[in-house]
Amino acid sequence: MQLDVLSPLNAQRRDGLLKLASLGASLGLCALAGCAAPAVVRHVGDNETDHFALGVASGSPRPDRLVLWTRLMGDALPPAVEVEWEVATDAAFKQRVAHGIDNAIAAWAHSIHAEPRGLAPGRWYFYRFHALGQTSPVGRTRTAPAPEARAELDFVIASCQRWDHGHYAAWRHVAEENLDLVLFLGDYIYESAPVASRVRMHEGQGAARTLLQYRARYAQYKSDPALQAAHACAPWIVTWDDHEVDNDYAGEVSMMGDTHFLARRAAAYQAYWEHQPLPKVLRPTGASMQLYERYDWGALARIHTLDDRQYRDPQACPRPGRRGGSNTVLARDCAAIDQPQRSLLGAAQEHWLSEGWSLDRPWNLLAQQTLMARWTQRNPTDPGGRSVWTDGWDGYPAARRRLLGEVAERKVPGCVVLGGDVHATYVADLRPDFDAPRSPVVATEFCGTSITTSEGLAQAKVDAALPFNPHVRYARSDERGYVRFHLGERSVEALIRSVHNVLDPESNIRTAARFTVASDRPGAQPV
Repeated sequence: MQLDVLSPLNAQRRDGLLKLASLGASLGLCALAGCAAPAVVRHVGDNETDHFALGVASGSPRPDRLVLWTRLMGDALPPAVEVEWEVATDAAFKQRVAHGIDNAIAAWAHSIHAEPRGLAPGRWYFYRFHALGQTSPVGRTRTAPAPEARAELDFVIASCQRWDHGHYAAWRHVAEENLDLVLFLGDYIYESAPVASRVRMHEGQGAARTLLQYRARYAQYKSDPALQAAHACAPWIVTWDDHEVDNDYAGEVSMMGDTHFLARRAAAYQAYWEHQPLPKVLRPTGASMQLYERYDWGALARIHTLDDRQYRDPQACPRPGRRGGSNTVLARDCAAIDQPQRSLLGAAQEHWLSEGWSLDRPWNLLAQQTLMARWTQRNPTDPGGRSVWTDGWDGYPAARRRLLGEVAERKVPGCVVLGGDVHATYVADLRPDFDAPRSPVVATEFCGTSITTSEGLAQAKVDAALPFNPHVRYARSDERGYVRFHLGERSVEALIRSVHNVLDPESNIRTAARFTVASDRPGAQPV
């Protein structure tokens, strides 16, 4: 996808960056101030392609290193391009601390995943790229604190940013939050075919299935100036869900039983790596890519990022005519759900998580894709019992009991489960056994709503189901936005941030609710 500097899309990007530069200058936040917008205007002439039209990003922060990302754009790029990158402690790049050259090659979409090392822990940096006579926008990033540091952490969780369901006003506000970190929990793109009359149209003629189609879909999403600003203001830690590949896929099984699904998954995994700030060591091999990882935030917290798609067992009791995919069933009508060996994470990842809990830090943050708390839309005492949505943790109750049972048995401190996927915000108490409502709470869940995606339960149905789910403290399906956290040694504060109108790119935002959790007492308390 080529973006000409005179096109409306590129003009929107330029105007958005200029606006954010002004905002950053006044607030002292993002490195966009005085850097990104002049770079776009100064280095791209009227007849040139903007080779940095998708912006920049950083991620995978460690105490001494991180990943810097960009992708060169243009129809006439050579097979390989040398890209210079530099890191400095100041936005003017007078105090440069690292630089290097990486090759952007066509086989990997001319993407760059630079990995500067030897950086100072807990330090903010500025970065940019140079190639083909142009200079990229400037990004702002930071390393993780030193292992012994107890630095506090400001971060957001976000997910589900379907292009044709709304504008990215939420990302514009994320860029203003002065964050240390963004945790993205899945559905970065949607593979769906274009739908007429939507507020924005997906590119292409159908659903993404090939490598070129997935690349084009990422290029469309990443062309948005608000998303670019959110990437440029802080490092990201990312994981995926289903729509980066195909709706409701499970391991090697697609919803409709596509016999060529692994080839499609391989293309999708490659495009995902090409467009995210992930290290070279995670580059996929065919249809395999190990994405689950741990990140320590000094002595304060350990972040465990999970992959609940690649290794899961297929969903139990799919709809007639389908080989897999989600379904909503009565518990009594689907005995397969309760089979003890079924796993959402796969045996190897379950073992990895079990071995990695931090027992000497006050917090363990579990960054995963979906709602972990039990949720039933029916009264469990009615004939037929509770309802089960088979694509989430409810469809894998034995795996959930294993995970939360271990949290209880090992007394894992400060376990906070972070999720997305369901296009609604849920705040819940987590117990190993939801059939025993008086059993102790062992973890707290914040499942954030979508950035834009509006498909999901109507709020009236959510309200009607709340009496059957007493462990749920907050449930709103009519909000779009993200959850902002301030993590300290003794407590975490969570702000539910909701945009007023997802169809308005300039929409304001409000704090819809506020909760706190004590590190030594699981369970969210409203403020």
